[in-house]
Amino acid sequence: MHSTRAGVIEAHRDMRVGCDIHPVSNVVQSIEVFGDRYLARVFTPAEREYCAGPSFVEKLAGRFAAKEAVLKALQVPGDIPIPWPNIEVLPDAVGAPIVRLAGNAAAFAAARGVSSIQLSISHDDGFAFAFAIAVHDRLEQAA
Repeated sequence: MHSTRAGVIEAHRDMRVGCDIHPVSNVVQSIEVFGDRYLARVFTPAEREYCAGPSFVEKLAGRFAAKEAVLKALQVPGDIPIPWPNIEVLPDAVGAPIVRLAGNAAAFAAARGVSSIQLSISHDDGFAFAFAIAVHDRLEQAA
């Protein structure tokens, strides 16, 4: 709670959850059919570089599931275009996934008061799963 000349303002924190599961085989199939066009359309250069090497498609599938989970947590309506690379998923200094928003995704999140997005990704047995929490901070005039 904060006091101002106008009165008392209360800070509230809301959370919105999104999750997604994505078959690794879908990523394999998309790469086989569309190749680099698919990779460039969905993933940033930094994501593709991070995922290179062993477990390439599993890591990409995890990032795809994470992008879907973030869209769900942000509650983006279907008529608002958010290009996939506007949601970037990379590791932090200790390897935990972090989300970087750009373009329309960043503008949408900022307009709704999203202060942070927490993310968890896993992949096993041909599937990738991601869980995202969008934290919304808002201030309201106390009654």
